[in-house]
Amino acid sequence: MMGPTWLRLLLISVLALEGAVWSDGCWDEERVALLQLQQFLTDIEYSLEGPDCCEWKWVECNITTRRVTQLSSLWGRLKIKDSNLFNVSMFLPFEELRSLDLYGNNLVGYVDNEAPLEWLSKLGSFESLDLTATNMKNNFLLHLGGLSSLTTLILQQNDLEGTIHLQGNGRQLSLINLEEIDLTSNLFNNSIMEELSGFSNLKTLNMRLNRLNGLVDLKEFCALSNLETLDLSSNQVNRFVTSKGNRCLKKLKILHMDSVQIISLVSLLQPFSSVNTLFLRENSFLDKTIVTQELHVLSNVENLILDYTPLDINFLQSISILTSLKTLSLFGCALFGILPTHQGLCYLNNLEELSLNGNALGGAVAPCLGNLTSLRYLDISNNHFTGNIASTPLVNLTTLQFLSLSNNQLQVPMSFRSFANHSDLKVLLADQNNMFAEPTAFQTWWPKFQLKIFSMSNCMIEEHENLQLPNFLYFQHDLRDVDLSYCDFGGIRFPNWLLENNTRLEQLYMIDTSIVGPLFLPSHPSFNLKVFDISNNKVHHDIPRNFCSLFPHLEGLFMSKNDFKTDIPPCLGGLRRLQMLDLSHNDLSGEIPEELRMSSSLANLLLSNNSLSGKIIPTVYHLIILLEELRLDGNKFEGEISYFSPISIKNLQVLDVSDNEISGELPTWLWDTISLKILDFSKNNFEGPITMQLCNLINLEFLDLSSNHLSGTIPSCSNLQRMRHLHLANNRLSGALSNAIFTSSSLVTFDLSGNNFTGRIPNWISTLPTLSVLLLKENQFDGEFPLQLCKLQSLSILDFSRNKLSGHLPSCLSNLTLKPNEKSYVDSGGYVFDFFDDVMVDMGLTIYNLTGLVSVYRGYPFTYHEEEVPFSTKGATYTYKGNILDLLSAIDLSCNQLTGIILPGFGNLSEIRGLNLSHNNLTGPIPSTFSKLKQIESLDLSYNNLSGRIPSELTEMTALEVFSVAHNNLSGPLPDRKNQFGTFDESNYEGNPLLCGPPLNKSCNGGDSPTAPNATSSEEEHGHIDMVDFFISFATSYAIIFLTTVLVLHINPYWRRACFYFIEDRSIVCYFFIVDSLRLLPCFRRNI
Repeated sequence: MMGPTWLRLLLISVLALEGAVWSDGCWDEERVALLQLQQFLTDIEYSLEGPDCCEWKWVECNITTRRVTQLSSLWGRLKIKDSNLFNVSMFLPFEELRSLDLYGNNLVGYVDNEAPLEWLSKLGSFESLDLTATNMKNNFLLHLGGLSSLTTLILQQNDLEGTIHLQGNGRQLSLINLEEIDLTSNLFNNSIMEELSGFSNLKTLNMRLNRLNGLVDLKEFCALSNLETLDLSSNQVNRFVTSKGNRCLKKLKILHMDSVQIISLVSLLQPFSSVNTLFLRENSFLDKTIVTQELHVLSNVENLILDYTPLDINFLQSISILTSLKTLSLFGCALFGILPTHQGLCYLNNLEELSLNGNALGGAVAPCLGNLTSLRYLDISNNHFTGNIASTPLVNLTTLQFLSLSNNQLQVPMSFRSFANHSDLKVLLADQNNMFAEPTAFQTWWPKFQLKIFSMSNCMIEEHENLQLPNFLYFQHDLRDVDLSYCDFGGIRFPNWLLENNTRLEQLYMIDTSIVGPLFLPSHPSFNLKVFDISNNKVHHDIPRNFCSLFPHLEGLFMSKNDFKTDIPPCLGGLRRLQMLDLSHNDLSGEIPEELRMSSSLANLLLSNNSLSGKIIPTVYHLIILLEELRLDGNKFEGEISYFSPISIKNLQVLDVSDNEISGELPTWLWDTISLKILDFSKNNFEGPITMQLCNLINLEFLDLSSNHLSGTIPSCSNLQRMRHLHLANNRLSGALSNAIFTSSSLVTFDLSGNNFTGRIPNWISTLPTLSVLLLKENQFDGEFPLQLCKLQSLSILDFSRNKLSGHLPSCLSNLTLKPNEKSYVDSGGYVFDFFDDVMVDMGLTIYNLTGLVSVYRGYPFTYHEEEVPFSTKGATYTYKGNILDLLSAIDLSCNQLTGIILPGFGNLSEIRGLNLSHNNLTGPIPSTFSKLKQIESLDLSYNNLSGRIPSELTEMTALEVFSVAHNNLSGPLPDRKNQFGTFDESNYEGNPLLCGPPLNKSCNGGDSPTAPNATSSEEEHGHIDMVDFFISFATSYAIIFLTTVLVLHINPYWRRACFYFIEDRSIVCYFFIVDSLRLLPCFRRNI
């Protein structure tokens, strides 16, 4: 029977054939065209949106006619598989289409080669076209000539060069209404100016990141008489010239000259007298060379943006002549010192917006800043300002709308009473400063302002004081974004009144703020709340059942590292806008609810380290279709992972189901998930082989299959060039590594420990240039240490212990730098929630419109995956991660069959922190050069055949914590008991009978005990004569007894047979006793 979906599609098709029909939503013929277009979109979310296409995220319609007017934000999601399937005529039904964004689509080869863009000419209302990164060629652009209504053309990142080919038959094409051309990131040179001169209506021209160079004659711009904005940044232009009396570009108001090679301000700006907004970011010609005489060319400039341009502090004393300035941005200009107190900056009386963010300014805030009574925007964050904020001129700047004090050393009163009269204040940022409490009478007050954004994260307070929530928050009713994270409020209840009082609140961050008790929520819904983060607190009991009805429009929900119990609320699956859900590190139990799998928007699901159970795939079958990240590690999931279509997991980038009880073979669908970057199946019960299909995961960067029961050999995958961390330890893998398994030039960690690999350690490992961690311990590798491994200059951790390696220690090991380096895995991806945008736009601040810079960044790098490396040192096995792992550098060659001496060159391993050469057959002395190992913390040379004295110079190893030379043939006095050697006891030296001195109970003066009397020379001599007589008499007696026994056995056959039977029986018993004893020794267990 034909279902309702098929009937609706049939009806739409019939209506489309009969002509344009308007319905309650968008036009049906346009909906049909959009449905056809959807098959080329890689984001499956779009196909699950509602029936009214005007409500789709990437579609905009005319509110009156309901016709489609804009298709945007495709961003490479127009997936063209076959040029025969892609028909550009599908755009023709959009008769009122005014804007089309094809950013990132490789259209070459997928459209008609003769007239690739000719179809656009039929769209008579077309106004804006974005062909950024579409691999367009110059001649393709000839077909844009018919777009007479086109006003904006964006051609960024296409490697266009030469002429732009917007002219045909020697005449300008009919782009007469073109007002904006963006040619950023192409290969055009100075010759392009002549061709652009025909666009007389052009108002905005962007030539950033091209190949313009040398001298530019402004007469080439004279035809662009209406030009208002010009961007020539990141070119090699060094000078502008203009003929005398010829003043072009009279309407030019905004000039971008970032990252250019201009010699001086005069040569740059003299031809541009009409410019009032100037961008000079990331330049160097101003560094300590600018003089007051040059600043006169800026006298008409109202908005000056110098971000990331190195400046001397004297610049702030010279700019008082720029009396027209209204906006000054000096973000990251390396300003160092104290603000001028009597001149310069403080005399810019018309200044309305000032950013000093990201410099090294210190001392007290200059009192003369109080002269800037017109300031609406002030950002002094990320500096070293000090002093009590209540004593600064900031308390008198009552016109402020935006104030950022973050990341300084200011003393901020906890009540914020200093800003009581700032009635216009909308944004107040005070992160990471020193808070202090005031008398109780000052803590409660009625503010004149109504904030929209308040941030007070990373609070610091004196040890004897208690941090409290600012009382003025009780009187706020228009908050949109609040951040109180990383402030210890001493065990407060969740402040649900913040949500009760501020119905327009969009984001609430209270990470690690010592919230305790149950989660009490407001009584009415918060329809505007998008982000709710109370991670890392002590909230317990259940997640309230009405949670979803109170926050129906959540996009991000983060409640990890609390103590929530029972099960996951099923209603979370009904939050249609929820993109990120993190409930990890709680005590949740039960299965993942069925409702959650129906989520139509969830991209990141983190449920790690709970007590969830059941099977994985049937529970999240539909959910995983949309997911980019799924973390279910540290739970109690069990059973096998079922098969399902790889089409449903094509977006999955992170899959972590480690530390569960999952069994069976590795699922075959896994190898078709080519989008995977992180795959962690460790600490489960998987068995069977690792198939060659692993090589399909060409984007894989992190693979951990350790601590399972996998068997067989490792497939050779030369195409996994992005692999950075490979963990296959503690399985049952076997065979030789003669063939190159992974040749990734990015490989950092290679861990095959605890398997049954045999043969020699292969030389191809030496071709991995970035290899930092090489762990091959507890296998059965034999042969000599491969000399080629000494070429691994990035190596910092090497563990070949418990194998069968033989031969001498190679001298080239002393050439390894073993320098600490970054080993952790951090992916560049993440998710950033919109923060500030709407508020800043509503405030109408010029500095934000021009730069977009804000002082707070809200990001969630969910693709971070912490690297963990197990390593044995200091007599125990530890798991290293994070910064500690980055600092670790060590070598472990213990429990092998190495021979020869320890070469003095080992003393050159100056960065090493751990060296274990125990349980080998090494001989010779301990090198005195070990004294140069200033960083070493653990040195184990036990169970060898080392001889000679322990060098006294070893006491210079002041970082040494663990030291053992037990069970060798060392002799002589021990080193002085100073520095770290004063902490070692007898166990560090046992098994060396010829050693003497403290802490051993043996004096170096000749006796076994420090209290034993010395023998006289006469006694020694007599003792020697008695021993000779003893040995002569013993030998004579032994010979008589032996000959008598042989004679008796020869005469009596019965005694002879009984004797031989007894000897044979005892021999068998002794043999098996020796074999069983050897199996109990850890260093020999794997080699028997």
